[in-house]
Amino acid sequence: MRAYAARGMSEHEVRVAPIPAWVDHERLLGPTDAGQPWHVVTLDDGACEARTRLSSEAAADLQARLRGLGLDGRALVCSIDPPLKRPVVRRARTEDARRRRATTPGFERSGVKLDDEGRWSLTPEQLALRIARTAAHAPIVDAGCGLGGNAIAFARAGSSVIAIEADAARLALARHNANTYQVADRIHFIHGDAVALAREHATRDAILFIDPPWGRDWAHDRCGLAQLPLLAALLTIASEYAALWAKVPPSFATAELPDATPEAWFGEAEGDRRRIKFVLLRRRTIRA
Repeated sequence: MRAYAARGMSEHEVRVAPIPAWVDHERLLGPTDAGQPWHVVTLDDGACEARTRLSSEAAADLQARLRGLGLDGRALVCSIDPPLKRPVVRRARTEDARRRRATTPGFERSGVKLDDEGRWSLTPEQLALRIARTAAHAPIVDAGCGLGGNAIAFARAGSSVIAIEADAARLALARHNANTYQVADRIHFIHGDAVALAREHATRDAILFIDPPWGRDWAHDRCGLAQLPLLAALLTIASEYAALWAKVPPSFATAELPDATPEAWFGEAEGDRRRIKFVLLRRRTIRA
């Protein structure tokens, strides 16, 4: 008799696919509630399918977390057999909504200023710093710095930064925030068109960083360059830099940026430690 039956619990066969090979499926899916491992098989297209058996509660929790998620240009499908009962699904969605309120914060220092967009779009400070440290002090051109989250992190990690922003009000907030973090002397803030100014300030040793605006209603099932026009425009000048780093939604179809290495970045707090906050694409544009 299975452990679930012994405890009077329903058991379900769970399959999740397609999971890109570059995503940590164990971080995404979490542990099984009976200690059984996820069985992972590689599909014909190189993506993966993960399978296991879960209790109703665990299956519903997983389904709630993955609902509506797209990865690498395709909707992620969580198949559960037999189907879950509606009450357990409703409980799981309610709990998931509660967890989502506990997310990894953007700026962590008091005194910063945010606007409505920045409250949900800012790169979490812990993640921004981890990314910045991998730049190894290389100069950065942040083409579309917003409230300055990434630019400030790069400066704190030792890089000199040119931060470009078309919105004068947001640029003023970014300057204020840089002063709050005491790195304003390492960041040259410029108001104007990101593409024109990124071309003007290009150097062969610098990294072109772009966190293009997604909007609140970004396509969760599939996103491409057509939905990120700033990134598409900056690709025309990327060859003038040592590398291009782009922060894109999890649903971005990475095939649209050939030769880029995708990395899935998860949150750190209870509400998002199993959620992919964004995908970082890194592409060297100058070959040795």
